[in-house]
Amino acid sequence: QIVLVSGHLDSWDVGQGAMDDGGGAFISWEALSLIKDLGLRPKRTLRLVLWTAEEQGGIGAEQYYQLHKENISNFDIVMESDEGTFKPSGLGFTGNAKARDIMKEIMALLQPINVTDVYDSADGTDIDYWMRDGVPGASLRDDLSKYFWFHHSQGDTMTVQDPNQMNLCAAVWTVVSYVIADMEEMLPR
Repeated sequence: QIVLVSGHLDSWDVGQGAMDDGGGAFISWEALSLIKDLGLRPKRTLRLVLWTAEEQGGIGAEQYYQLHKENISNFDIVMESDEGTFKPSGLGFTGNAKARDIMKEIMALLQPINVTDVYDSADGTDIDYWMRDGVPGASLRDDLSKYFWFHHSQGDTMTVQDPNQMNLCAAVWTVVSYVIADMEEMLPR
């Protein structure tokens, strides 16, 4: 059984893609790294996917889906960060009411960093195929007030990234992915 965390590496225009979507790729990598460094071994597999060609029509996501859809019942949740890694506020979540209640309990664990909101739906071109087929999905929600200042511009460089805010985003990604991967049962569908 698989808990998938992801971001994409497909900067193709004038910027370096540090924010869009290097930040999402980084926090996904960091989540798995932190879990490993802490010596934690969840019941399910944590899988990192660094998507490609999202900007060119989601070609990488479609290819991955085609290669793995026969095992769709083994995918517990698919998570994608693609809206920068600014100060996080919670997660967008797509899933049934029982799964949403579980997600709210998980997010309550993040009260010490004040990131507890569960929004109505997950967003992510790269995880849409899975969510359409009933796999629960989550997307990081953060402060978007500066996102379009840098999105697809020459300003999308590493200087946009705030290490403290990225650490908070990585903490959210780590806690949510680990707890789901270590629960007794998969999220209900």
